[in-house]
Amino acid sequence: MTNIAGAFPVLPTIFDSTGAIDAQGMRNTVEWVIGCGVDGVVFPGLASEYDHLSLAERLRLIAMIGELAAGRVAFVAGCSGLNDEESAALIAAAGQAGAAAAMIVTPTRLDGDLDAIGDFYAGLAAAADVPVMLQNAPRPMGLGLDAAALLHILGRAPNILYVKEENAPCGQRISALRAAAPPQLRAIFGGAGGRYITDELARGAEGTMPAAEIADLHVHLIAAHRAGDQATVRMLFERTLPLLNMQAVYRWRLTKEVLRRRGLIDSAFVRAPGPELDAHDHAELDQLLAALEPLMREMGTSFDARQMV
Repeated sequence: MTNIAGAFPVLPTIFDSTGAIDAQGMRNTVEWVIGCGVDGVVFPGLASEYDHLSLAERLRLIAMIGELAAGRVAFVAGCSGLNDEESAALIAAAGQAGAAAAMIVTPTRLDGDLDAIGDFYAGLAAAADVPVMLQNAPRPMGLGLDAAALLHILGRAPNILYVKEENAPCGQRISALRAAAPPQLRAIFGGAGGRYITDELARGAEGTMPAAEIADLHVHLIAAHRAGDQATVRMLFERTLPLLNMQAVYRWRLTKEVLRRRGLIDSAFVRAPGPELDAHDHAELDQLLAALEPLMREMGTSFDARQMV
């Protein structure tokens, strides 16, 4: 696949109740999102708790997801490492897994040196011939670069063919990249949990990389956008935004709790620190999901995701 675009959910890492990786839960989640009709999958990303996985775990799961996705959907492998050697090992694994791109967050260890950042990305070409996606995540996860800095880096690293922009205001940065039109740039993706998706698509983003818990509805939103049906795009955005706003607070816990309620996984265990859902939060989630369930039926999907696995 030479170009990628559309709905690319970022897969969570599924753990059992003891914190060990739940391989069957991972397979269930991958099979379900593919069954939803996504254009591709992403793993591991920020929504995967990638910084709480060992290198061995990431390498093993990249291989597994590449095998599950092969010949069905595109696979973007997250290759952000703690150092250059780790990133090189991950991008080599991405190449072996048949990844369409290797997504790498702007390295905070090189903060302030745009030439060094560009050379870091360019140097990854020696590890594997996989197109690079620069993930412009906000601080502290990434460097939150402005468009001028991104263009400088792209000028030094011709292997960067994609950008995932999630540094607010995301839409303005997408417009700036579009106006500059760097020759190697094949596509820009939005992120930030899908909370700005209408603005991103209107400004020329080719796709979105939200979390995975409502992949079915994001597939329908992208389909409506491609059909020029902006009324349906707006309706789906407005109906899903309350859940996405809650996900912005509880992150991995919310994603996994929804997947658990949809019957895909047994445990919503997370390794990453963060606020936990209390009884009032669970009651609020009950109401948000109850409001979405009729929409899912109307769109031809089901809240019980086991029916699609």
